[in-house]
Amino acid sequence: MLKSVILIGGPQKGTRFRPLSFEVPKPLFPVAGVPMLQHHVEECAKVPNMKEILLIGFYQPNEELTRFMCSAQQEFKISIRYLQEYAALGTGGGIYHFRDQILSGGPEAFFIMNADVCSEFPLPEMLNFQKEHGEPSSFVILGTTANRKQSMNYGCIVENQQTNEVLHYVEKPSTFVSDIINCGIYLFTPEIFQHIGAVFQKNQQDMLLDEQTNGNGWHRAEAIRLEQDIFTALAGQGKLYVYKTPAIWSQIKSAGSAIYASRLYLNQYHKTHPERLLGPNVSIGTGVTIGAGVRVRESIILHGATLQDHSCVLNCIVGWDSTIGKWARVEGTPSDPNPNDPYAKIDSETLFRDGKLTPSITILGCNVTIPAEVIILNSIVLPYKDLNRSFKNQIIL
Repeated sequence: MLKSVILIGGPQKGTRFRPLSFEVPKPLFPVAGVPMLQHHVEECAKVPNMKEILLIGFYQPNEELTRFMCSAQQEFKISIRYLQEYAALGTGGGIYHFRDQILSGGPEAFFIMNADVCSEFPLPEMLNFQKEHGEPSSFVILGTTANRKQSMNYGCIVENQQTNEVLHYVEKPSTFVSDIINCGIYLFTPEIFQHIGAVFQKNQQDMLLDEQTNGNGWHRAEAIRLEQDIFTALAGQGKLYVYKTPAIWSQIKSAGSAIYASRLYLNQYHKTHPERLLGPNVSIGTGVTIGAGVRVRESIILHGATLQDHSCVLNCIVGWDSTIGKWARVEGTPSDPNPNDPYAKIDSETLFRDGKLTPSITILGCNVTIPAEVIILNSIVLPYKDLNRSFKNQIIL
């Protein structure tokens, strides 16, 4: 019996997704026409003997999350539950806190995956790989190849090329270590909790020695990071292996990376979901009105939006119930990886550079109105704004 755990984080994790994360939790933001999490759930449900999917995070249970879980349970015929952390516990602390729930029913293994990744999710391949490598209780990290410069923005893995054992692991090193990077998708056996428990006990002892804990030691002791606290220690111990995938993979840290991830998924849809395809990297929500002569490329149009006649929308996210007037042009600058480098990944965007807003995709929050014949370029427009002129490189409050 198998289980899957999806780490969905919490409200403060969506800062690079604002203003879109004001309206919906980031893991439920639509990418390629469906909530970001649905891609994970759909692939988990395909794995034979998968009994349950657990979502772990510290969002307050809300209507959107409940609606998503009910809908996904019905569509994919699998149990989905949400376990709410009392605080941000890190990638290891969350699963340790809920270890009894994860282990109930006696799963032989379970997947851990971060919500903010786009992937083909080669879960059956990881299971087969685990059976072929190391002892039965070994752990598997999904890895992929990045270019030398960008690899330092990720967890870097040094492997034994004959056995695929992880010999060395460094999270975001300051110098080049390896071009194999951590994809944020793992396959564990129950034995992982012994290693996390050892870190927890050490943290508790450190808290007792620290005279300045002021009663907050429990929170700090249980905040554990899989990457820095567990993988670094397990590397070279014959316990940790890397399964490298050549398939699609990207982080989804910002609105710009959501458009790139949408393109990756839409390309997959030619094989898996041709009925969802609409245009050149365009996904359109329900209840959207599109007038005559409208041009849309490389964009996500959220439900209830209106694009009036002859408007042009390029490299944008158009928020819920927003309106773009006739002959208006709303355009952003793509933040795509270098197309000439097969190992290039999308860079983490900084909002400002040299005191100026970095040119990137244009984001319209919900209920924004763009009048006819204006141009909005490389700008972020907060919700409920009714603009009256053109803007370039602005955050419009």
